[in-house]
Amino acid sequence: MSISTPAAPGIAPKCRHCGHQLSLKLISLGLSPVANDYVEPAAYMKAEPFYPLEAFVCGECRLVQTRDLLAASDIFRADYAYFSSHSSSWLDHARTYVDDMSERFQLGANSRHVEIASNDGYLLQYSIAKGINCLGIEPCESVAIAARRKNIETRIEFFGRAYAEILRGEGWVADLITANNVLAHVPDINDFVAGARVLLAPNGVATFEVQHLLTLMQRHQFDTIYHEHFSYLSLIAGQRIFAKAGLRVFDVELPETHGGSIRFFVCHANASHLESPRVVEVLAKERDYGLDRDDVYIAWSESVKETKRNLLDLLISLKRQSKTIVGYGAPAKAVTLLNYCGVGVDFVDFTVDRAPSKQGRYLPGVRIPILPPEAIFEAKPDYVLILPWNLKQEIKAQMEGIRAWGGRFIVPVPKATIEG
Repeated sequence: MSISTPAAPGIAPKCRHCGHQLSLKLISLGLSPVANDYVEPAAYMKAEPFYPLEAFVCGECRLVQTRDLLAASDIFRADYAYFSSHSSSWLDHARTYVDDMSERFQLGANSRHVEIASNDGYLLQYSIAKGINCLGIEPCESVAIAARRKNIETRIEFFGRAYAEILRGEGWVADLITANNVLAHVPDINDFVAGARVLLAPNGVATFEVQHLLTLMQRHQFDTIYHEHFSYLSLIAGQRIFAKAGLRVFDVELPETHGGSIRFFVCHANASHLESPRVVEVLAKERDYGLDRDDVYIAWSESVKETKRNLLDLLISLKRQSKTIVGYGAPAKAVTLLNYCGVGVDFVDFTVDRAPSKQGRYLPGVRIPILPPEAIFEAKPDYVLILPWNLKQEIKAQMEGIRAWGGRFIVPVPKATIEG
């Protein structure tokens, strides 16, 4: 993950992939704090920085991207608070991935598996259990140390072409490269993808899983836009980005993780992997929706405003009935959602999160306190607002006990609804 210098806000941005001038704006979400900069109690009375949060569409390559206002090193710091292993459904996803990849590509004791943005070892632990040689690359010290405690070799580095050359010089040529939910986090996307090509074995496979722009727009998932997400990808854009680095997309999958993702299967341009019919099928879906035309992007902004109005209408109605509302979860998407909608402690008394690294702190901007999950059972609220809505089934199962006092759930996206 390479570091870039942020552009001055008054200068018209250029596409981070092709350099085309960006004139088509997808959305402006006002001013927002950095999503994962949780506020410590000692800093509660201090002002925090807010930055414009807006996304543009490249008219040339169709990459959707935020304006660069912060360098990656200002976001992905040593004290980064997101630990992947706190989600049981994400662990299941990782386990299934390793099982599938090891079988499909015949990985074993002589294979090398490198994960970029390996977090706390949530995924590589399953490859190690199969006897595969593994290496994690993770720029954030807090989560990398957690991985090392699991005996997973982890380098605390930003990944790009230069570091890939160093690894290759050490003998790390990967049969499988995994990059889950990181391609969107890199400002210099061309350098990152070029690094993957350097590190990839001649007939190796790299998989890149990111939220799919198509489902983001279809399901009004505007809250997944925040400063640490520099890019939002479709297959239309992805094919061009990989091709520029000498790589080829030979297969795609559409897992439901993070509200709807796309997983690119990528190899060297001249590798032997045959192209799956799913590549043509997904391209057709994207073009049918209009991702290769301007009008669908122009119309989307108004649909986001309606999603905001629906949530506020529901919360205002409930508060006028003197109902109590708390949140579940403190994900980055909650920071965008609540700050854009203007929802603070006047609506939501507190939120809870399973991650100890977030407990005892406050959500950026709106300053809603973050407590342990058991706080819900002490407060017995009328409603629980599920902020990581992509995990709603997992959360509803965990919080089944709220039904004992008649508690119900609110899911805010794509349209605010009350669920039993």
